[in-house]
Amino acid sequence: MIRLVEIPGVTGDESKACEYLARALPAYGWDDARIDAVGNVIAGRGNGDREIILMGHIDTVAGGPSFRLEEAPDGRGEILWGRGSVDARGPLCAFAVAGGAAVVPDGWRLIFIAAVGEEGDSRGARHVIPLYSPKACVIGEPSGTSGITIGYRGHLRIQLSAGDGGAHRSGDAGPATACLLAASDVLREIQRRDNAAKPVIERPSGAVITMEGGEESTGRTGMVDLDVRLPLGADPEVWSAELLEIANEHFRCRHVPHGNEINTKRVFSAQCVSSIPAHVSDKNNRLATALRGAIREAGFAPRLLVKGGTADFNLAAAWQCPVAAYGPGDSKLDHTDKERVSVSEYLTAASILKNALEMFMGV
Repeated sequence: MIRLVEIPGVTGDESKACEYLARALPAYGWDDARIDAVGNVIAGRGNGDREIILMGHIDTVAGGPSFRLEEAPDGRGEILWGRGSVDARGPLCAFAVAGGAAVVPDGWRLIFIAAVGEEGDSRGARHVIPLYSPKACVIGEPSGTSGITIGYRGHLRIQLSAGDGGAHRSGDAGPATACLLAASDVLREIQRRDNAAKPVIERPSGAVITMEGGEESTGRTGMVDLDVRLPLGADPEVWSAELLEIANEHFRCRHVPHGNEINTKRVFSAQCVSSIPAHVSDKNNRLATALRGAIREAGFAPRLLVKGGTADFNLAAAWQCPVAAYGPGDSKLDHTDKERVSVSEYLTAASILKNALEMFMGV
């Protein structure tokens, strides 16, 4: 884990980290380690046709604390700092260790997948979904040693863009302003639909990912990229259509050229770039039951979690098999400058997962 966290690998630039991991996996007991057509690291163990997939992601967001390994303040082991230590190379490496050490009986096969692009368009997970039909899937995301995540909210990514042939902002606020106001209308509607009394899995939220605007003599541009989190039960197609209509209504009502309008090059666009529904697994499925049993054996009280983010967990729902997310680390540290994980927690999580896999396979 320590070496992998040290290697940079932001989304879209994961190749060095993937090459290192593919070389390292055989030493942990994995066979046929390779890099597939989209950049995922794939490996396997066992020769059966009943597959269990262990899928984490190897890409990270940018930034984070400087890489270092230091003694814990309480003197109990070491703390690994660095981008990806929690989200999600810590869980991914726990998968490599646990799956490589687990006894795999006849009839079973473990598949390890270090997916690329999870922090972007999930191209790695989307590539492998049609290729396998597993009996269970564990997703590598931080839950702590005693946590089992069984649900994530869904996601819409909406892009609003506009352009024109140029004008003075004193008389025409322009495309960047139009996009900001349309985005404001969309975000207000999401807030209107929210209910703070409900659990996070049943609440929507919206946030701006990025904004751009330009003013040139040849024309002006604007763009707002929105991240919308969908509650359980929300139909992505319905929500997308409704929110895009709100944006388009803003453009139609407030920014259509009038009569003697000089600026005839105005273009407005509202589109949904990607979507995925929320998903919650049965808390009593065989995989969750095995994880609870292994956590209890390790001396902890199991906790079932649902999260407000979205993960490759949602895509794995297409396999229609037991799915759970598990891994060391505190998810509150995701994408922060305090991202770090206890080495002892990492080792404990790997041990728990190994035992849970063996329970599931009937070892």
